Amino acid sequence: MAGHSKWANIKFRKMGQDARRGKLFTKYIREITVSARQGGSDPQTNPRLRTAIDKALSANMTRDTIDRAIKRGTGTEEGQQLEEVRYEGYGPGGVALMVDCMTNNRKRTVSDVRHLMTKYGGNLGTDGSVAYLFHEKGQIVFAPGTSEESVMNVALDCGAEDIQTEADGTLIVTTAFEDFYKTKQAMEAAHLIPERAEVALIPTTVVTIEDAALAEKFIKLVDLLEELEDVQTVSSNADIAEDILATLG
Repeated sequence: MAGHSKWANIKFRKMGQDARRGKLFTKYIREITVSARQGGSDPQTNPRLRTAIDKALSANMTRDTIDRAIKRGTGTEEGQQLEEVRYEGYGPGGVALMVDCMTNNRKRTVSDVRHLMTKYGGNLGTDGSVAYLFHEKGQIVFAPGTSEESVMNVALDCGAEDIQTEADGTLIVTTAFEDFYKTKQAMEAAHLIPERAEVALIPTTVVTIEDAALAEKFIKLVDLLEELEDVQTVSSNADIAEDILATLG
């Protein structure tokens, strides 16, 4: 169940995103609100809400802030009405992009996304134009030094699809979408605390970027998309060569 993955690329993309705590809090609050609205306020029966709360707590968001977001979602506290929308397209170098948003103004959001895509050599596509290149999977990531045997034992018991060991010792467990939450719970019950756990869009094929200028342009586009208030996540099938990542980092 071991193999190579593109975690170096994911880590590179996440570093800038995680540093912007204020914007990150806004994204978490929106995710909690929409999750509660769609699946109810009880995290024990609403796995999406439970995952959103876990992310918020790991970022040191207060319980009061989380509770208010849940109340807005269930209608017991007033707040803006948000809807989920996904935009698909291509970035520089023919890289497929999936941009997931939560917005109260679709016209504003699509205008902002289209502007950045066009500016950095990409273009918006129609619904389904790149979605077929991705599968929604759970990913549970453990820091270097975590017992590979212990992680593998739990993962096998839970029916995980894959376990990948990176060169630096990072362990990545990939699960089917419906098995993500139970696998995460089982890991935590075994005192295996993940560094990151999320449902993500995993590409079925990748586009390798070996040109430094093109890689820098692509990374800039992703960073700017993620900075947009309405954008929750940006997924791509880019595989940036490690030597280029090192020079850009």
